[in-house]
Amino acid sequence: MEGQVALVTGAARGLGRAIALALAEAGADIALGLRQLNNDHGLAKEIVALRRQVLPLQMDMTQLQQIRDGVDAAERHFGKLDILVNNAGIAPDNFAENVTEEDFDQTLAINLKGTFFASQQAGRIMIRQKRGCIINMGSQAGFAALPTESVYCMTKAGISHLTKCLAVEWGKYNIRVNAVAPTFIHTPGTEPALSDPAFRAQVIQNIAALHRIGEPIEVAGAVVFLASPAASLITGETLLIDGGWTAR
Repeated sequence: MEGQVALVTGAARGLGRAIALALAEAGADIALGLRQLNNDHGLAKEIVALRRQVLPLQMDMTQLQQIRDGVDAAERHFGKLDILVNNAGIAPDNFAENVTEEDFDQTLAINLKGTFFASQQAGRIMIRQKRGCIINMGSQAGFAALPTESVYCMTKAGISHLTKCLAVEWGKYNIRVNAVAPTFIHTPGTEPALSDPAFRAQVIQNIAALHRIGEPIEVAGAVVFLASPAASLITGETLLIDGGWTAR
């Protein structure tokens, strides 16, 4: 990844943080898309310590202008944009009959609308460059029904199909578009749910082959692979990282 420039959205913590660090360790310079510019939990300093360049960006993924400005700022600063990782996402937990319009709109705004328009803005740059790589954050929830997660599941199924559509449309410009689809991973976002012993035991049982919760680096490693020359003939795919959950 030496000499590559990557923009990671939702980079401050969890999977975004792990992905940004893994790409930096692989040699890439990193633009950090942050919901709050001054709250990266020390991530920028960690990337600088790896002797990579870093650019924090204000990118609330519900704000279209911030998305466009952030992508453009990354290109201006580094002179190019090789990789976009659409990591930002939310997952309100509620039974379908109790979902509010606010939760519905917010989930679609970040998970689908934000992903699409970040891809669009990066795609415009990559079309001019005649090269690029976009990696979207899907989920096993796009392939398996999860109770209390109907809206989230719907958005992640949409991510997988959007990934195919963009891959087919932009392949002629040498732009690859793929997605990763993790199971439950140890992150600050999943910690409240996984702290319930009964829920944790059920999740571990459902991860049919390996029977363990995933770690952020196991997702980040897949992202680095898909962004690398080793994956040069892979596009339009969603790589499940689910420990066998959907293999049942």
